[in-house]
This record gives sequence, structure tokens and C-alpha cells, in this order.
Amino acid sequence: MSKVQVSRLLSGFFAVILFAAVLALLAGIPHGAMAQGDKGGVPGDFDYYVLALSWSPTFCAGQDRGDGGGRGGHDSAYGEDRGFGGGDGYGGGYGGRGYDDRRGYGRRGPDEQCSGVRPYAFVLHGLWPQYDRSGWPEFCQTGSRPWVPGETIDRMMDIMPSRHLVIQEYKKHGVCSGLDPQGYFDAARRAYGNIHIPGQFQSPAEPLKLAPEDAQKAFLEANPQLSPESMQIVCSRDLLREVRICLTKDLAPRPCSRNEQNRRSCSYGTVTVPPVRGGGR
Repeated sequence: MSKVQVSRLLSGFFAVILFAAVLALLAGIPHGAMAQGDKGGVPGDFDYYVLALSWSPTFCAGQDRGDGGGRGGHDSAYGEDRGFGGGDGYGGGYGGRGYDDRRGYGRRGPDEQCSGVRPYAFVLHGLWPQYDRSGWPEFCQTGSRPWVPGETIDRMMDIMPSRHLVIQEYKKHGVCSGLDPQGYFDAARRAYGNIHIPGQFQSPAEPLKLAPEDAQKAFLEANPQLSPESMQIVCSRDLLREVRICLTKDLAPRPCSRNEQNRRSCSYGTVTVPPVRGGGR
């Protein structure tokens, strides 16, 4: 066998090895982690909602650091990690798609939320249309520019403490629900109000440390209508970031899609729950 033939044989062998390694790597990535938003989505064409409840002190801790929160997701400032959906970001970064606007609050710190004037605990990040298959619709096209009336924004400020977040959530996710702004935010408020926040998360004055499974258990005990398959605990680094709950279009709890059940949104054995800031009105 000539040197040229040997060289070609070795090249082909190493190419096969490299291809096999890439396949093995992709096989090890959770399916949901590769999900992407569908910007060609049709308003109203989705399978279920994800209700995202964000722990405000974790977001504010990220704003203090200037990183928006660490690891992101659905929205990257409020980082929507979305595996579940997309980044909307309260700010830029819980990483991935974080609290930002799967991206979000922009990089400006929302003063009222983080100033300690009002003790925000769990706030409403969003109500996200989701597919049973991998991915979710976002920024659906309607032929007109999405617009949220000022009075609708004002009504949401008690549970969504950022005007930018309210506007961004409708542009990115609300339009895809097929509802107008009032209908969408009415549905989001009902979904938020249907979830009882466990006592230890009402207004902790000191940091809490617990396993993600214990946080899930607390929500299940406070909300008998939920099941382990209908919710996820999401962390930003080793801080509790969000509780996400899967709902039908009628806002009844339902199992999350298998793609989302297979995603591990918090790999830490113990997470810290930062204390609520301030007090006052």
C-alpha cells in the first residue's frame, strides 16, 4: 500500500471518529436545550402556556452585579432561559434567554423593583405560549405593530414591576396568544392569582437555602392542583430564579411537554433564595 493510500485511509478513519464524537455530543444535550423560538409562528397556534414566576431579589442581585442575573433563558434579562421559551429579559442576562427580553428589562435597573421601596418577592415574568414539540412561537406577525395601552401597563405594575417588561412580554409572547393586550394580561393575572405562594417565600428577611426539590415540594403542598410534571424550578448560578408552571389554554395545570420535563433547569444540589428587599408600602 502506498503512502498516499495510507494517508487517505487514515484521513477517512479520523473523519469517521470525529463524526461519531459530534453525534455523541449532540445526543448528550437535552432536547429542550436546543429548542428555539419560532418567529414565523401564527397567533393562537400553540399548545399550552408556561407561567413564569420570577424571584425578584435574584434579578435585583444580578442588576447589582451589572450582569442582569447570571444565566438566562426565555428572555435573557429576566433571562428566560427559556428552554421553555425565549428570552425576554428583564435585563440581560440570567444567561441564555434570560430576564431580558429573551433578552429584556434592558440593561437599565428597574428602580422601583430593586430599590427596596416595595418588598417584591415572586413577580410575574410572563405567560408564554409553548409548543408540545420543541420550541415556542415568538414575535408573531399580525400585520400591525403591537401596542399596549398605558392604562393596561399601569394595571400590571403591581405584579410586573417594569413598564418595559410589560411591553416586551406582549410583543414577544402575548401577540402569539392570539389575544389583544387586555385579554392577554387579564389571562396572565388570572394565572398568577391561581397559584398560592408558599409561606416561606412570602417575605423572607434572611437568605433561605434549600434543595430545588424542596422548593418544588413546597409549591406542590401549597397548590394541590399541581403535579411534579407540571412545574420546573429554575436557578441562576446557585440562586433561585424562577418557578415555571405549565397550563392549558384555559389556564388549568397540565404536564409540561416531554421536552421540558427532560430539561434540568437547576443542576445545583442546594440553591439560595435571597431575602426580599426593604419594606414600606
